[in-house]
Amino acid sequence: MVFWIASVVGTAIAYLFGSMPTGYLAGKLLKGIDIREHGSKSVGATNVLRTMGKWPALVVLLVDVLKGVGAVVFVHWLYAWFYTLQSVAPPTVPDLQTWVPWSVCLAGLAVLLGHSRSIWLNFAGGKSAATGLGVLLAMSWPVGLGAAAVFAIVLAIFRIVSLGSMLAALTAIALICGLEQPLPYRLLVIAGGIYVIVRHRANIQRLLAGTEPRLGRGGPD
Repeated sequence: MVFWIASVVGTAIAYLFGSMPTGYLAGKLLKGIDIREHGSKSVGATNVLRTMGKWPALVVLLVDVLKGVGAVVFVHWLYAWFYTLQSVAPPTVPDLQTWVPWSVCLAGLAVLLGHSRSIWLNFAGGKSAATGLGVLLAMSWPVGLGAAAVFAIVLAIFRIVSLGSMLAALTAIALICGLEQPLPYRLLVIAGGIYVIVRHRANIQRLLAGTEPRLGRGGPD
């Protein structure tokens, strides 16, 4: 029973974490604009960079990453807190090892969905790459660092954010499957990675057509 209560609460809070429209708020607070009406009309950090500059974009990027970190950390804290209540029998170690990863899996999917389908933006949003990186770093830092390294290398060579994001997602899938990780974590990364790539389907079309803009140039992201 405690698991289901913690899972429902954790999943709902994770969605709300993800749904916080960071790029949209940056536009409103810093320049009094609706960023969805400028540049590529995306609320992601790349469009913030093109529209408002590097420092607002860096803040948006960091907050989006922290949303993913926060969702995973909150679930761990919530699960532990539930079991400190006197009315709840303390779980055994095997029970925690079994159920907490599933709660993290649900929260990770919820925060990704919240970022891309924000309740505050009429269920629209970003592509969830930065938030997904936050989930990876909090869930399994070697996987998160590996994905971040691939993104940085691809961005440095090709200057294409979407390409770096998609290759980072594929890297995360390969790493989570190759390392010793719980099944729920593997399912989360596989599902989340595929979701991020699907969110980039318009970018894939432009990459194939050779029209995807590079960082520092205007255009869709």
